[in-house]
Amino acid sequence: MAGAGHSGQALPSPWVTRFSGLIVPGGTVLDYACGSGRHARWLAGRGYRVEAVDRDAAALAGLQELPSLRTLQADLEDGPWPFGGRRYVAVVVTNYLFRPRFDALLDLVAAGGLLIAETFMVGNERFGSPRNPDFLLQPGELLARTAGAFTVVAFEQGEIAQPRPAVVQRICALRGEATMSLPSAGAVHP
Repeated sequence: MAGAGHSGQALPSPWVTRFSGLIVPGGTVLDYACGSGRHARWLAGRGYRVEAVDRDAAALAGLQELPSLRTLQADLEDGPWPFGGRRYVAVVVTNYLFRPRFDALLDLVAAGGLLIAETFMVGNERFGSPRNPDFLLQPGELLARTAGAFTVVAFEQGEIAQPRPAVVQRICALRGEATMSLPSAGAVHP
């Protein structure tokens, strides 16, 4: 599996909540490799239309009750690409990395749309899984992969203590060139 496994955590990532207020209203947000759907559920609860995609049908079944949330079961690694030419106002991806389709993932972000990504990087091996280098970002990799097509709003990499010790890399980037007001570090989109 390309990710660290899907966490059963009910709370969304503080990185996602901090930057969700920058998502343009009116479009659809994609929660890519959504697992249990903690971000899809949280975003739908704040009025966004959300599409949640994962290969785990049982996890997706738990999201069916939300009217503004559509689910899609798909194997994002070996199966056919399920998106065609679709674009989203935002793509959220956490705790997941599959490099062979990373460029296709970036192409899902519409012009002026937002990428909010957070996953593990090298150094995480000392804390547990993932340990496989195929599933660990290299230093600055998210910056390198978004260079040219995206404007970086915020970027972090390093060791965190919560919700469990890990080494992560995070980016919030806008497709295209733009300047915007940043939310404060403690801000959570209502």
